Amino acid sequence: MGRVTAPSPVTPVPPADLPGTLGALRAAGHAYRTVKQELRDNLLARMRSGAERFPGIVGYDDTVLPEVERALLAGHDTVLLGERGQGKTRLIRSLVGLLDEWTPVIAGSVLNEHPLHPLTPASRALVAEAGDDLPVAWLHRSMRYGEKLATPDTSVGDLIGDVDPIRIAQGRTLGDPETIHFGLVPRTNRGIFAVNELPDLAERIQVALLNVLEERDIQVRGYQLRLPLDLFLVASANPEDYTNRGRIITPLKDRFGAEVRTHYPADLDLELALIRQEADLVAEVPEHVLEVLARFARAVRESPSVDPRSGVSARFAIAAAETVAAAALRRAGLLAAAPEGVRPEAPVARVGDAVSVTSTLRGKVEFESGEEGREVEILGHLLRTATAETFRARLAGLDLSGFTALVDGDAVIETGELVGSAELLRQVGTVPGLAKALDRLGLGDAPTPEQAAAGVEFVLEGLHLTRRLGKDVTDSGRTRYGGRA
Repeated sequence: MGRVTAPSPVTPVPPADLPGTLGALRAAGHAYRTVKQELRDNLLARMRSGAERFPGIVGYDDTVLPEVERALLAGHDTVLLGERGQGKTRLIRSLVGLLDEWTPVIAGSVLNEHPLHPLTPASRALVAEAGDDLPVAWLHRSMRYGEKLATPDTSVGDLIGDVDPIRIAQGRTLGDPETIHFGLVPRTNRGIFAVNELPDLAERIQVALLNVLEERDIQVRGYQLRLPLDLFLVASANPEDYTNRGRIITPLKDRFGAEVRTHYPADLDLELALIRQEADLVAEVPEHVLEVLARFARAVRESPSVDPRSGVSARFAIAAAETVAAAALRRAGLLAAAPEGVRPEAPVARVGDAVSVTSTLRGKVEFESGEEGREVEILGHLLRTATAETFRARLAGLDLSGFTALVDGDAVIETGELVGSAELLRQVGTVPGLAKALDRLGLGDAPTPEQAAAGVEFVLEGLHLTRRLGKDVTDSGRTRYGGRA
């Protein structure tokens, strides 16, 4: 799984030593291969060399990727089934890396026709006329990928093509193949074409797609054109939509050779690895805070208050980490006007910064119908649960009585969104067991004041959540720890 990033729009420049004519291509010993043969051969080559086959995909090594590899080796068009945010599109786009880096095409061909395997009558005539002097262009693998998000308003013209009225006006007959303006699917010939959310295509559009894939012809405005396209088709769908009768025509479903089910990260370590890889953090987020957010995302995903058919995207945890980092940066910015000689605040996230995600990210979660109006309350409870679980996992068995002794009687420790690390550490002073707690939290032997403050706040919050310390939030937004729970 991983964040979706579109292929680079910059067209790479082919190396100068590649053959420039059909004769030179033949002399170089080039052999024509279909797209599925390319994918199979290059996948096997990477397996034998031990090279990475699907860069950036996290959590699928033992489950999804073996099934995808079997589909590629078998030459099967594939459907990826999974709830939102499981990295389906990212996985689909990573398949482009298994194509040859450069492939020859007939120069000027709209359909990326191979010089040794022309498709259209015009290209066949051009090859016969030019012979070995036929100009050859080279196409980079990044340009051999087409993608369409299926929507109800998608037309046959978008995917397959339509008659070009300008060419008709120029005197061509309606039955002339040259009058067709090809759609996305034919223009991805000799490449990979992806249809995201396949069941959202109208049935008549599905029929048109079926015709291209199986019968290898195009039906436009009442006439047919035989066009043996060379494609690897891969689609994504939500399992509920895909299995709902009437949403996808049975013959089209039958044409896919492989159906692969995706999933969310199977365990906490994979959830954390995904956050570390994908989150664009503008401030330091300590490991224990990331663990809280990973546990939080998993708790939301498993909550009975959340609609399981919709799922909770992996982007939820990623966005949560980015929001927490932004809160730390905001605090550092607001506290930047430090007196002369005082070290300015560095942006380091604390567990208290996570409170903001319950309101900013609730739109990413589909709740059950009976929970309307309680969304923030539910997320807040799940966040506290995740924090308590992280506290137990990280600090179990550690003597933290030094922290509870700090607030005996009427004494309190104030923290909060705009409380600087120096102020928080001044209130705490020297605490027995602090060094061991910081070490358990992965903050090292010599943490910065900001890191130490993040550790202290986490310990205080954990003691509160385990009913060993009282907590109160003031009208000004400051949090006071002290007294009995």
